[in-house]
Amino acid sequence: MPSNELTQELVASLPNICYVRELKPGLDFARNRALHSATGELLAFLDDDVVVDRKWLEGLMEAWAENPDAAAFTGLVLPYELATEAQILFEQRGGFRRGFEKIRYGQVLPGNPLYPCGAGMFGAGCNMAFRRDILLKIGGFDEALDTGAPLPGGGDLDIFYRVIRAGYPLVYEPQYLVFHQHRREGEKLRRQYWTWGLGFMAFVVKSYQSDPSQRSQLRRLIWWWIKDQLKQFKDSLSRRHVLPPTMILAEFWGGIVGLLGEYPRSLRRIEQIRRKFS
Repeated sequence: MPSNELTQELVASLPNICYVRELKPGLDFARNRALHSATGELLAFLDDDVVVDRKWLEGLMEAWAENPDAAAFTGLVLPYELATEAQILFEQRGGFRRGFEKIRYGQVLPGNPLYPCGAGMFGAGCNMAFRRDILLKIGGFDEALDTGAPLPGGGDLDIFYRVIRAGYPLVYEPQYLVFHQHRREGEKLRRQYWTWGLGFMAFVVKSYQSDPSQRSQLRRLIWWWIKDQLKQFKDSLSRRHVLPPTMILAEFWGGIVGLLGEYPRSLRRIEQIRRKFS
């Protein structure tokens, strides 16, 4: 729910734009409200900490024209500014960047035995679009992910994964571009990495429960992630990693918390939210 009325007041002054408010706290509640309120064929999602490039819509339309059978589209995310050490560190580690080449993801990815379980490769939730009919067909967003402060992540990973598992292509288009306002403070960046680990493992646990045929790959993904995190921590201790050890430990600890029951806890929380707002 918005903290003030500024957006509503702005939209009220613009013709042909509809404002819809979701009272239940949680990003995937809001995404599903949009899914069921909109009537267009293509539904695009942006976070409030991004600024779209002037060619953003053209990039999305080009990707759709080139891939009319695709169900989902993601785009390039570049930094809005690099003014603080935390912002520079985030970009040096890779940021949200997925490259400058068009990519069409299908049912297999040669050379990647964990595909499509490592859903972070597909893009970022701050800049994504979907065919509305396909989202409805696969059940929309999982409201137990991206729930706000308790579990602020995992919803984009889950929906990308489910689109691929449902048999539809997903397209990454670099001209579909936004600029993201990275965290300016080191403590907020550390918190972001913690939430990345938490959301990622919550998504993995959810997928392990709901997609039994992928369980062997998901187990391998968990072990790969743990070994990779430990390697990054070792490299950081020896100053061979851009991030300080505390930030890598934050992501690792978030993942452990996610692995040890965060998704079931979130399911219980959202049931309480639904009852409160029913």
